[in-house]
Amino acid sequence: MLRKIFAIAAWLSLAFIVFATLSPAGLRPQVAAAGLERLAAFAVTGLFFGLAYPRRWALVVGLVLCSACVLELAQVIAPGRHARLPDLLVKLAGGAAGILAAWGLNRLKG
Repeated sequence: MLRKIFAIAAWLSLAFIVFATLSPAGLRPQVAAAGLERLAAFAVTGLFFGLAYPRRWALVVGLVLCSACVLELAQVIAPGRHARLPDLLVKLAGGAAGILAAWGLNRLKG
């Protein structure tokens, strides 16, 4: 049951990231500094995916980290958006941190 909740949260968080990444800048919600938002969003998403799919690490890593790359590249064609390598690196670091946190929690859980 808990894994289903994590799976729903994971897919919803990824959908929110897609919206925030590709929507016009004026529609994007802002809570903190942009770099911190990117880091936190991908960390939470990586954590949720890692907790939802604890035996599918290759899928989790591929999905979270590849989505960061694809979304950054998609900003090239999104009006009013721009793709930048430093932004991508922050997203990748956040995703990796979330996945590692999930891995650690899953190991503690046994």
